[in-house]
Amino acid sequence: MTEPAWVQHVIWWQIYPLGFVGAYPADPPPGPDEHRLRRVVEWLDHAIELGASGIALGPVFASRTHGYDTVDHYRIDPRLGDDDDFDTLVAEANRRGLRILLDGVFNHVAADFARSDWLRKGRNGFDTFEGHGDLIALDHDNPDVVSYTVDVMSHWLGRGADGWRLDAAYAVPDRFWAAVLPRVRASFPDAWFVGEVIHGDYAARVGASRFDSVTQYELWKAIWSALVDGNFHELNWALLRHNEFLDTFVPMTFVGNHDVTRIASRLDDTGHLEHALVLLFTTGGTPSVYAGDEFGYLGVKEERFGGDDAVRPEFGAAPTADEHHHDVFRLHQHMIGLRRRHSWLHTARTSALHLANRSYIYETRSGADALMVALNIDDDPLRIALPELGFDRGRIVAGSGARPADTVDETDVAPHGWLVIEPEPS
Repeated sequence: MTEPAWVQHVIWWQIYPLGFVGAYPADPPPGPDEHRLRRVVEWLDHAIELGASGIALGPVFASRTHGYDTVDHYRIDPRLGDDDDFDTLVAEANRRGLRILLDGVFNHVAADFARSDWLRKGRNGFDTFEGHGDLIALDHDNPDVVSYTVDVMSHWLGRGADGWRLDAAYAVPDRFWAAVLPRVRASFPDAWFVGEVIHGDYAARVGASRFDSVTQYELWKAIWSALVDGNFHELNWALLRHNEFLDTFVPMTFVGNHDVTRIASRLDDTGHLEHALVLLFTTGGTPSVYAGDEFGYLGVKEERFGGDDAVRPEFGAAPTADEHHHDVFRLHQHMIGLRRRHSWLHTARTSALHLANRSYIYETRSGADALMVALNIDDDPLRIALPELGFDRGRIVAGSGARPADTVDETDVAPHGWLVIEPEPS
């Protein structure tokens, strides 16, 4: 593993800045004199109260529309503000102990990108990204594109960023990233690089590209699908794969982001949102919470023009103390607190102790440290007899309808409930 030591403790709070501050879609678009990026500063204390230790920003560089059609990687998008606004955001985040992750779009650029000689040419003109005529692919075999990417990454790391999410990394040749990242790390050895990879051989991709991590879409899909379909066998299969990934790298895990339907909209039973969060925070990985999910926001992504807008809304004023008593927010706080008290969960492997369609008990372990997690999405209680699972007894540390600190040798998980138990070995 190549990741910096600080990543073991990070919990990301992810935002899509252009939508978050109402800069896109907007007619007319705001100008730099509105300094809208500073609105994010007003939410940093909320991120702290949530329990996050880093802010994962979507695109902030000059672009034509949604941020992924970049025209200038060295300039803050004027709809957000200017360099001073970025510096203020970094300074205020750092003052609170928050890391900053930037979104780097180096697979494609806007059609009017200044260096047309750096664009990849096809048979009938420039190559596009997945058929989008306004997104033109860069020529990743051009050494000038390699040097440009190194310089852009280094520039913003030098301005205070802590790492990069590499957009559409799956569409870029691994050899390109392998040429770029070692040069950046030579100057910034403590930076973290996570590639957006949707499917395929994650481990091979990490090794060939020199990423620290990739986005764990397999686990994301298995979590909501298992809860919707009542099929924990699918989830268990995904967690077996996840264990294999953890042998070589720590994936970035999530149940929501700016590109997918919100988890509260995805689930048929919103009560099972608790189960999704428990899974996110008790399995190995580097967790990320998409802004708004901590309040149970709804939003469905659609495959049409403007189909992302519902999951990328504008956020108003930072929440009041009363809003922080929202049940979903408090559950996020509780599970993030558990995660931060058990930092070994970062690389924990899971193993099934009980597996059925609508109930699942697994052990999550790293060395001598372990927790037992029981999930029940059935209409009947789930009985747990710890000696039958290889433990004398255990202390309940979290759960729906549970009294934490109770030591038990057997107990019930309520219908559509869950428990986290710290077991004592036999």
